[in-house]
Amino acid sequence: MTEIDYGQVTGMVHSTESFGSVDGPGIRFVIFMQGCKLRCQYCHNPDTWAMETNMSQERTVDDVLNEALRYRHFWGKNGGITVSGGEAMLQIDFITALFIKAKELGIHCTLDTCGFAYRPTPEYHKIVDKLLAVTDLVLLDIKEINPEQHLFVTRQPNKNILLFAQYLSDKGIPVWIRHVLVPGLTDIDEHLIELGEFVATLKNVDKFEILPYHTLGEFKWHELGIPYTLEGVKPPTKERVQNAKKLMHTENYKDYMTRVHG
Repeated sequence: MTEIDYGQVTGMVHSTESFGSVDGPGIRFVIFMQGCKLRCQYCHNPDTWAMETNMSQERTVDDVLNEALRYRHFWGKNGGITVSGGEAMLQIDFITALFIKAKELGIHCTLDTCGFAYRPTPEYHKIVDKLLAVTDLVLLDIKEINPEQHLFVTRQPNKNILLFAQYLSDKGIPVWIRHVLVPGLTDIDEHLIELGEFVATLKNVDKFEILPYHTLGEFKWHELGIPYTLEGVKPPTKERVQNAKKLMHTENYKDYMTRVHG
């Protein structure tokens, strides 16, 4: 069998960011992959939805990694690369190849995903396990815990997302859970409590974050000619953010998990 040249595996890349500070530990080089099946009402990257556009480029692993390495001196001991999107796991072969090459160079690899591409089958587990073997951290974005509300928010079900969260827990892969708090959409108290209870069943969560909704990506919807359904919605107040943190026990999360799991 011919050995795979991981450096020549290609993927559709939307863009890169050389100095990411909110995409995992330390300073990160962030690769935004093209393509996403979700249609989140608050998405700030709707230009990444289509699998191929004139805003994306087919690039090799070596090409992307060589670009990332130009910024390695910024990373220090805690930084590295993060692959985001779009939905990165739609291009799992590229991500796996990139992480394999990066780990050979001692680079910390973070996967930013909603987990929608996950499938609970032995065939898919063989594929995803190869990726997880070279993944240091998963940033898992749980949009909504309530199935009906998740459909309303994203136009897609959340069953496989929650199964992926459980699978990561079973495999012991370090995870940061993230939830975007959107007034009137993803800040329903009963759902926040349910989400907190679900996350408390997972044994691999190092951090649980509330990300307040912002309008910085709204202009992209207008440029693309897509009606923005959240027109006029303001970011959540400090009181609503604190309420969510209290209901989901996100502050001092590790202490809370220690009390839960012992």
